[in-house]
Amino acid sequence: MHLSRRSRVLALAVLLVLATVSCGAPAPSTPGQRHAPEHYPVTVTNCGAEVTFDGPPRRIVLLDSSPVPVLSALGVLDSVALRAGAFPAEYYDPATSSAIEAIPSLGEDLDTSGHLRISAEVIIEQQPDLVLGLPDGITREGLADVGITALVHPTLCPSGVDTATSETTFDDVYDHVTTFGRIFDRRDEAESLIASLRHRVAAVEAAATAAEGRPRRTAAVLYPTVGGGTVYAYGNRSMAHPQLEAAGFTNVYADVGDRVFEVTTEDLIGKNPDVLVLLHTDGDPRAVHDAVVGLPGAGALQAVRDGTILVQLFNFTEPATPLSVAGLERIHAAFGGGS
Repeated sequence: MHLSRRSRVLALAVLLVLATVSCGAPAPSTPGQRHAPEHYPVTVTNCGAEVTFDGPPRRIVLLDSSPVPVLSALGVLDSVALRAGAFPAEYYDPATSSAIEAIPSLGEDLDTSGHLRISAEVIIEQQPDLVLGLPDGITREGLADVGITALVHPTLCPSGVDTATSETTFDDVYDHVTTFGRIFDRRDEAESLIASLRHRVAAVEAAATAAEGRPRRTAAVLYPTVGGGTVYAYGNRSMAHPQLEAAGFTNVYADVGDRVFEVTTEDLIGKNPDVLVLLHTDGDPRAVHDAVVGLPGAGALQAVRDGTILVQLFNFTEPATPLSVAGLERIHAAFGGGS
């Protein structure tokens, strides 16, 4: 069979391509390749410590529910091998909730403040390459000694809020997303998520601005102890502050430069907020509501008299994650603009 000149040229080109590949030239990346090797190593600063990743984490133990929305949005939730603590379905869309349910649990033992109780030995036994969250009694140094990397949300650093600014803002939410985008080399997905979050915050702010002209209402965000005990309030280094501001309210504890602190009933009555947002980790919202309404003298509170009380799960406010944006929307839906 005789080949035309055109056919001979095409055949020669194919042979040259095959020869090049066989001699070790890099083959094109496959659609399933989700990260670029040249992206690593990646170093992030977390709670004052430098943490370096030589590649994307592949075996994560999740000890904190707050990273779930970011992991899900970036498409890396399948890197979570085990979890521990409370992961209320209300936080997540159905697909994410199902994915969380499918992850084996190491336990859900919480104290009265909603903090996870688990031993370091249980975690180390699982041999993760990354732990997200540090419950009481477990340290980054202790895990590092056995080759396990740990990350803590900057808001929850053991030594206090890990931020250069005096007040927490929604930029802390966007920084949180950016950090995970770098760690997992999902930068495009992170940028897309941040754009969506900015749009949602701006929409609430615009609605609050449209309501200006009426007296600006006041509000407080509290974490009461169900069954009696300490009531905690949130100052300007918590996500409660930018949430209330964006929704058009004046935070009665805006002048407190702490993330969270104990507050007396007398002080709360003195501030007399028009609206109360009550946080809880898990369990019956009605019990949380009653824990505040049942405080001695609580009937003097404007929010109690008017019934302007919203009970929502903790991660809808704290720490700074995409769930904080959802929490902002919930506050706006419950009370409208603060003005």
